[in-house]
Amino acid sequence: MKISKMNIPAINPYKANQAKTEQLAQKAKMQSDKLEISSEAKQLSEVSPVTVQRNERVEQLKAKIESGTYKIDADQLASNLANYYKA
Repeated sequence: MKISKMNIPAINPYKANQAKTEQLAQKAKMQSDKLEISSEAKQLSEVSPVTVQRNERVEQLKAKIESGTYKIDADQLASNLANYYKA
């Protein structure tokens, strides 16, 4: 009895692993990150009127200090400190 090759394709044992690796790579390319910002977060990121007023006050105080016209009321400062630490 004679057995001959009958056009059997060569079997590559690594081909299945290679195909799986390629599929995983394609899935990774298809996925993308997504970011959603809630309306509450958008409101928090906006500049509040209090912040604007505070910045204006700081700039006014800086200008007074630089010009030398800023005076500290020692009695008022002591009173405020005492009230702060009593509470």
